[in-house]
Amino acid sequence: MVLNSLFPVLALLLTGRILKHFNLTNEVFLKTSDRLIYYIFFPTLLFWKIGGAAAHDIAADWGFYTAALCAVLTIYLLSSLYVRLFHVSDYQAGAFSQSCYRFNTYIGVAIILTVLGEEGVRQFGVLIGLIIPIINALAVSTLTWFSGKHFGFRERSRLTARALVSNPLILACLSGITYARFMNGFPTFINNAPRLATLITLPLALLSIGGVLTFANLKYHLRLALIASIFKLLLLPVSGYFFLKLFGVSGIAFKVGIIFFTLPTSTALYVLSSQLNSDTELASASIALSTFLSFFSLSVALLL
Repeated sequence: MVLNSLFPVLALLLTGRILKHFNLTNEVFLKTSDRLIYYIFFPTLLFWKIGGAAAHDIAADWGFYTAALCAVLTIYLLSSLYVRLFHVSDYQAGAFSQSCYRFNTYIGVAIILTVLGEEGVRQFGVLIGLIIPIINALAVSTLTWFSGKHFGFRERSRLTARALVSNPLILACLSGITYARFMNGFPTFINNAPRLATLITLPLALLSIGGVLTFANLKYHLRLALIASIFKLLLLPVSGYFFLKLFGVSGIAFKVGIIFFTLPTSTALYVLSSQLNSDTELASASIALSTFLSFFSLSVALLL
């Protein structure tokens, strides 16, 4: 099952890297596909999967969500403590901190859909809608704190609110939950349109991720990138497993949680780091190393 679940994801990531290496894709194509995925195809997929469920299928599992939140906050606090104790520079602190707890949504949906089917994607989608706002608030707060610029509480709140309101994944998840609450699925003629459109979503997303992955900066940032990966792929799963057991989470929610905790860090941390004066080379190195090492952590998660 591990090979069957992970090999398609790895194959598409490698294909994306090979296509970029031989100039069959380029920066313009990758940026365009990223925008299409982020603003159109992926939100459509999430809205369709969540909105098409019966209301009782997406009932709030607060033990699951609380466990996920506690684990993320634990790693956030531990990584912040590491920044202070080991004197990570202000320029690198924001990128390092994000690398420890942000997660790659695209890879998560690809694996969960393969392993757990549509019910798993619904559970994951609701989790995304609840936890991404909190993760964005943590990331923006840390980045602005170490940016070298003076940001008051009002400015930090504005930046955080802008990041949340403009996030199409959050909007799609919340819209899907609302639709499922008041409607009973989609008419067939409407249901077939997103079904057809989303066939390209995950392959295109994985090809794009593979195309932008680079290990060029890793030799200059290996130590911090490796430590961030340990936080993300070892300490977060251990912490997450503890909280899932503590709150009595079981069934599909438990399986979704384990996969969620073992995902690589998000490629979005590069964009946010560049916008708020943090080390984009460290962000790039952390993304590449975390993505590579996550196939070991995900293998363990799937075995569990």
